[in-house]
Amino acid sequence: MTAALVAGLLAGYGIAVPVGAVATYLVSLSARTSLRTGVCAALGVATADGLYALLATLGGSALAAALRPVLVPLRWASALVLAVLAVRGAALAVRHHRAHRPATRSAPPPPGPGRAYLSLLGITLLNPTTVVYFTALVLGTRTADAGSATARGVFVLAAFAASASWQVLLAGGGALLGRALTGHRGRLVTALVSSAVILALAVRMLL
Repeated sequence: MTAALVAGLLAGYGIAVPVGAVATYLVSLSARTSLRTGVCAALGVATADGLYALLATLGGSALAAALRPVLVPLRWASALVLAVLAVRGAALAVRHHRAHRPATRSAPPPPGPGRAYLSLLGITLLNPTTVVYFTALVLGTRTADAGSATARGVFVLAAFAASASWQVLLAGGGALLGRALTGHRGRLVTALVSSAVILALAVRMLL
């Protein structure tokens, strides 16, 4: 039981801690909206990690074989979604900066907590790296032993908890960043930097 708990925590942090395009978008979203919205978005990412951990423990090698033919389309879809988010964010930031006003009535309303949760859940589910990571991890250990359903459950819950704790930390950092950079120029700079990083990571995903 303890081994499954430790393995799940390590797995969750292993996939969550490296800062990629999804994490960058999460921080940017929290900075532009609120801590509540950021936390809900963070839980969306963690939910996807937990679901993939569950699928990996249940599916094992069968899941890896089934996923292999669609890895390339998934990668392209994920990169396209992230690229659209990056371009849209940069365009809105430039538009409001040129108009010399913050993004208020003329901008689309910021996503609420529910929408943020579903958006980040969908974006993370499109990322094939997560399922490949968990499948490889499970196949390389004894966590997915068919006779230990309790251990599998502990592994999945621990992976979800680890991912959630890290994503919420990122959301909190984004909220603090948003409060610190409230100026007109500061919002433009942070939006453009965030969009550039997300776009670069989306391109790297295809290489």
